[in-house]
Amino acid sequence: MGKLIYDGIEVQFEDRALVHLQIVIGSKLRRGESFFLSWNDSPSIGAGRCSAWLHPGIPLFFKYHGGKTPSINRAWVDALTIAANSGHGLLLSAEPPEPAARRRTIGS
Repeated sequence: MGKLIYDGIEVQFEDRALVHLQIVIGSKLRRGESFFLSWNDSPSIGAGRCSAWLHPGIPLFFKYHGGKTPSINRAWVDALTIAANSGHGLLLSAEPPEPAARRRTIGS
């Protein structure tokens, strides 16, 4: 489990989900866009839902558990980007299937 750390708040995500969030969040913040990031808490801590207003002026840190960068599912990045651009903000969704030929690793 990796961590997203923002304004003193630490949220755990699987490394694979975290790298996809990093791509989408980085793109939005690089353009100077603020938006909501929402996630569902695990049942072990109450199964609630949380939201944070992400702003380019507040430091954001991504800490990965594993040393290898997961392959990137372009369909998932696209779906998360659409969500981030909506009025509801970015809500981590389940990974959609993508043809194996389109999967790649960052930097390849």
